Amino acid sequence: MHSSYFEYGETEMEYLRRKDKKLGEAIDQLGMIKREVNPDLFSALVHSIVGQQISTKAHKTIWERMKTGLVEITPDTVLNCSDAELQSYGISFRKASYIKGAAEKVMDGTLNIGSLHAKPDDEICAELVQLSGIGLWTSEMLMLFSMQRPNILSFGDLAILRGMRMLYHHKEITKKLFEKYRKRYSPHCSVASLYLWAIASGATRYITKMDKQEAYRLVPSAFHKKKV
Repeated sequence: MHSSYFEYGETEMEYLRRKDKKLGEAIDQLGMIKREVNPDLFSALVHSIVGQQISTKAHKTIWERMKTGLVEITPDTVLNCSDAELQSYGISFRKASYIKGAAEKVMDGTLNIGSLHAKPDDEICAELVQLSGIGLWTSEMLMLFSMQRPNILSFGDLAILRGMRMLYHHKEITKKLFEKYRKRYSPHCSVASLYLWAIASGATRYITKMDKQEAYRLVPSAFHKKKV
């Protein structure tokens, strides 16, 4: 299956370079970042629920089992699947109930997924958080990695905050400080998010240009050589 990636280009990159010198330097060192997106909002929503509070490896394994078993992740296939079958893929009883609940709301029209694309970000969040198992952070990630909304920067994302601390050498990112950067990045916060995640994960080319002591304190694993 052909992979889709979050779409952005030189226009967004140049805007962020002009607005923020430090972020601009990171953009130049890291280049284009490819992050996969899932344009199918219901499938992306189910994927998010499945991945809650489990390891990345377990998430991938369960998701592959689901795709093999259901073929397509749609409200219809979910509702035609028994609770026992859903749980047989490795999903907990509670998560199975969240997934079925979301499918029921889509099928009965309580949640009109098609209409969400025409709404502003705050209204989308307000609708998505009405679903059991979906909080603000999950809603923001769905808007970014499914709907490809251009202006998402999550205060609830610890890696985003870590990336900001590393980039700007702050000991703490308060809500007020976060808002200052959000306004600076807007209307291209989503692209800024991609680079902050890369910085937080210990992107080597950027780490070499940073204050090593601070970088080591925040992401020590980035400095540990793998044994051959």
